[in-house]
Amino acid sequence: MADPRSDKAFPVSWDQFHRDARALAWRLSDKGTWQAIVCVTRGGMVPAMIIARELGIRTIETICVASYHDYKEQGGLKILKPVAPAIVDLAGGDGSAVLIIDDLVDTGKTARLVRDMLPKGHYATLYAKPQGRPLVDTFITEVSQETWIYFPWDMGLSFQPPIAQGA
Repeated sequence: MADPRSDKAFPVSWDQFHRDARALAWRLSDKGTWQAIVCVTRGGMVPAMIIARELGIRTIETICVASYHDYKEQGGLKILKPVAPAIVDLAGGDGSAVLIIDDLVDTGKTARLVRDMLPKGHYATLYAKPQGRPLVDTFITEVSQETWIYFPWDMGLSFQPPIAQGA
């Protein structure tokens, strides 16, 4: 996981996040017919809502996994709330009727955990880093492993110095 004090920062505005979520919905629109979305909380909640609207999916479930315990260090995974059995049972119990949405795949630890529960679910994220990339079926933007993504709900408006100023 990247150090949040890293020089490689990728700030994402609300507008960009919304555009990326709609772009992900567009890519997903011809990849399957899903009966439900499972969003990985908390980061997957906003893109899941946008994708559910765009694709006309009404059943939305959450899996609550804690991994970033202090916004800096990724700790051990802890399942706070598993996927409801009724969702797992869709399409024969293998998750093939389920679209899994998260904001980011970083090291892939969370994605592996969710994939174990829904092995044939379609895993989609807005952003992917190289270590977690093999676990994702569809994504919008790949960033380097050492890049720290600043999501819009983590930021306020402030001046950003030019990149050349730091050199």
